[in-house]
Amino acid sequence: MSFSISRVQWEKAAPLLKNVREKVFICEWRIPKNVEFDKKDRHAFHLLVCDDITQEPVATGRILATGEISRIAVLMAYRKDQVDHKVMQGLLKIAQELCLDEVFIYSPLEKVEYFRKFNFISAGAVFMEAGMPRQRMQCSLVEMENAKYYLTH
Repeated sequence: MSFSISRVQWEKAAPLLKNVREKVFICEWRIPKNVEFDKKDRHAFHLLVCDDITQEPVATGRILATGEISRIAVLMAYRKDQVDHKVMQGLLKIAQELCLDEVFIYSPLEKVEYFRKFNFISAGAVFMEAGMPRQRMQCSLVEMENAKYYLTH
């Protein structure tokens, strides 16, 4: 399968971004809608991934100018295609364009090992958010560039 990755503005692409995030976070994860959509959306850099054949949105993610990566959502039918890697690669590219030294994510506790594969390390204590245990994880972009693997299209 092939996918197109676009950097989009919240004001123009909110319905498409919301569609993916509602299916993943609100329907699957049972995150309350008022928690899922916050004021940070208006200031974030968003990525939208679409299936090249159907043109349907299948994944999204965002990064803030502070380096916070969040709201990475991939529709269930596309998770086997490693679309999440494409989202991460795009978000890290934005981080480099912003000249950030470090990025971080508030990972669900069950995804900590997943993010370690991308050179993220745990930082601080586990905390609760929206009824889920989370762990702050951070990654130096210098370390990311020197990693022994490459995120590719």
